[in-house]
Amino acid sequence: MAEIASVSTKEKGCVLIVDDVEVNRFVLSNIIKSMGYTPATAENGRVALDMIRESAPELILLDVAMPEMDGFELTGILKADVTTRDIPIIFISAFDETADMVKGFKLGGQDYVVKPFVPEVVKARVGVHLQFNNTRKELQASNKRLQASLSNQLRQIEEEKKGVLYALANLARTNSMYGDEYLERLQYNCKILAQALQIAEVYPEIISDSYIENLEVAAPLMDIGNVAVAKVILQKDTELSQEDRAYIENHTTVGSKLLRDIALQKDYKDFVDMAADIAGCHHENWDGSGYPARLKGEEIPLSAQIVSVVSIFCALTSDRVYREALPRERAIEIMEEIHEARFNPMIYSVYKMIINQLK
Repeated sequence: MAEIASVSTKEKGCVLIVDDVEVNRFVLSNIIKSMGYTPATAENGRVALDMIRESAPELILLDVAMPEMDGFELTGILKADVTTRDIPIIFISAFDETADMVKGFKLGGQDYVVKPFVPEVVKARVGVHLQFNNTRKELQASNKRLQASLSNQLRQIEEEKKGVLYALANLARTNSMYGDEYLERLQYNCKILAQALQIAEVYPEIISDSYIENLEVAAPLMDIGNVAVAKVILQKDTELSQEDRAYIENHTTVGSKLLRDIALQKDYKDFVDMAADIAGCHHENWDGSGYPARLKGEEIPLSAQIVSVVSIFCALTSDRVYREALPRERAIEIMEEIHEARFNPMIYSVYKMIINQLK
């Protein structure tokens, strides 16, 4: 039977002694107690393994030659398991077992003590490795705290970058003289349409919950490229010249490049890629007549296809410098007239079903 100390191995400072010789367990237990640690004992590797799996000790004093499972087999099992491989192991050995000691070191043992035991030597060896193990744990804990702190700082930086993007998007909105509620409506309506597409199982392999969340956040950055267009052109209330139109159309290319140049962490990559797709392609048309790249059909990123439908609805029902907001009924009529050329027919059909839910 294994001799297990009256104090559970779950207590801090437990040292497990594994030896099939009772007197060795007794002597080592007294030495460990005198050091202020709690000894626990096992008579072979199999019993010790069960104890370790229940609650890992701070250190193991391990005999090599034992019945059922010897010290080498136990060491191999412990070092192969990520949850136990860092437990320091000190072998119990005799002077004439040099080959065994070398084999034990190769398996991952840290040290050895020889028989007969000299209390001062045992205390010194055990003390050194317990201290080293405690230092290692403190270092690991410190590294975890540092990583958590760095992660929090990186998240804060990324949020600040996103805040800058939204500030630019709001500036672009102001320069274009959109109403204050425009971006909010755009964001909300994109989410509603995307959710409807998900329920209707349109593009089920693409439109997931996370996709919808990214779309909702990215949509307001649609016209961020307008920060590079002169305000006098954006606010013109007369017919635009061909040169003016060229300037305005260039906002898609500028916006896409601006977003792709933002160095966000990988956790934000899907958001940035989607925002850049929307900024660069929301004026592309289903029939290939749009700009800037004359993309056609499924060449247009799906996010930009969704935003295209919503943005035209929002634009028609919002005030502009050259006209007042159109009644919802008139906006629906206009979209019906242009939908074959402009919109993905599957997306447009779902849009018509949920039109009354849009702001």
